[in-house]
Amino acid sequence: MFQKRSKPPPASPKLLHRDWRKIPTWEKDDYLQYIQDYQPEEKELEHLRILLHGPSNAGKSSFFNSVETSLRGRMTAQAIAGVGHESFTVKYQTHKIQKGKPGTFYPFVFNDIMGLEKDESKGICVDDIKLAMNGHVKDGYVFNSQSSFTSANQHYNNSPTLNDQTHVLVCVVSASTVSIMSDDLMKKMREVRLAARDLGIPQMAILTKIDEACPEVQSDLENVYRSKFVKNMIEKLSASLGIPLNCIFPVKNYHYEICREDEIEKLILMALKQMIDFGEDFVNNFDKSCRSA
Repeated sequence: MFQKRSKPPPASPKLLHRDWRKIPTWEKDDYLQYIQDYQPEEKELEHLRILLHGPSNAGKSSFFNSVETSLRGRMTAQAIAGVGHESFTVKYQTHKIQKGKPGTFYPFVFNDIMGLEKDESKGICVDDIKLAMNGHVKDGYVFNSQSSFTSANQHYNNSPTLNDQTHVLVCVVSASTVSIMSDDLMKKMREVRLAARDLGIPQMAILTKIDEACPEVQSDLENVYRSKFVKNMIEKLSASLGIPLNCIFPVKNYHYEICREDEIEKLILMALKQMIDFGEDFVNNFDKSCRSA
């Protein structure tokens, strides 16, 4: 059921002698087939909605682009990603992924939002994330760091349906910044987590830029689950936000590459499968609770 390494680990004190997490034997094509076959059990649901949030420049847009690249079989850049310390995403937008011929899409979508900042006058307002989770924010809304979204805005959705609401909340954090995130920023992230908890929304975290933060992973991506550094960063993130360890996935986004790589996509698709499974469980439980109310 779990994958065994075909080669011994490199001789490095920064690597463990065995994987610290057991890896399924699935290959990339197995994940692709699972995702391609997925259809929501709830027939009235158009799509699962996955909301990406986290600090600015953590790789939220790049993660979506990496997912789309993995599923479409070519390099893509639907979500405009930037380089720098401030958030490049300023508008609320739903990203669909084409499946097969034009006009057909996978039954899940991603919402990428402005990043969180430690400074109160910068980044997205926490209340805006809460409203997005509840389905009150329509596509096209331009985030304002100085003031929260209100019902007076033309992009306010007064009557959100199950399709508008968030079904999975994914916190995206860079492996190179976990240890230096400020208390103010962590406080905002915990506030978002508690709001999602109160709504019953399942939560995950994605640890990005593992190759930039760990030389052993940069030299060989297969070292990700033997890296002491990656393991420590996941444990630190879990302790800081209260997200269970098995809900945190290390990934490498496409960054400087111009060709697709199986090892990158396997980590991406492994995380995506978990998002789909969590979202499906939430929708089914939500639907049952509504029918029994």
